[in-house]
Amino acid sequence: MIRLSHLRKVYRQGGTDVVALDDVSLVVPRGQFLAVMGPSGSGKSTLLHLVGGLEPPTAGEIVVDGRALSALGDDEVTIFRRRKIGFVFQFFNLLPTLSAEENVAFPLLLDGRRMAVARPRAVSMLERVGLGHRRTHRPGELSGGEMQRVAVARALVTDPVLLLADEPTGNLDTQTGEDVLRLIKESAAHGGTTVVLVTHDLRAAGYGDRVVTLRDGRLAGDAPRSAYST
Repeated sequence: MIRLSHLRKVYRQGGTDVVALDDVSLVVPRGQFLAVMGPSGSGKSTLLHLVGGLEPPTAGEIVVDGRALSALGDDEVTIFRRRKIGFVFQFFNLLPTLSAEENVAFPLLLDGRRMAVARPRAVSMLERVGLGHRRTHRPGELSGGEMQRVAVARALVTDPVLLLADEPTGNLDTQTGEDVLRLIKESAAHGGTTVVLVTHDLRAAGYGDRVVTLRDGRLAGDAPRSAYST
């Protein structure tokens, strides 16, 4: 599903090269829930951004669902990301002027679907995450946990092959965070979606099938879930 070969990412800051990722190679099978751990500055979020096609690597190859991202033009990467990859972020990134239903439908509308087609799909996803009764509410009328559930529904509405989650429980209390993690795991499993979750939380990592650790931009550990379960 995901193959990273000798991945390297270097940023230029004030005349100095900062190495964010250094020779990272990794294979993630289809349907696996992978948790990525490491201290701040270890390269976790950079790895997620590269896998999601949000920015290119300095060197190395990224293959997602059989497609080498480096072989795609900018427009092709955008379409691939829109149709194949779902994102869940720590700060929700919901559009404040849109209802929950409209936020979830938004990726489908961007892809050229009519609202008459997108709306039933959005409502179905909101019902799956337990928020069908809140579909007309805007983000400002929802709790943090509800907003993250809307974000999960939005990420999954296109039936992506890959779900990327960057600290999705960072702004939630412990119980709500665990509810969201269970939702991600169950919803992804429902569609056979591969999940890559970036987290600094051991408890969150325990929801993965496998946990890899980054340190100073390099792969420092690779272990099954049992090593991190609490």
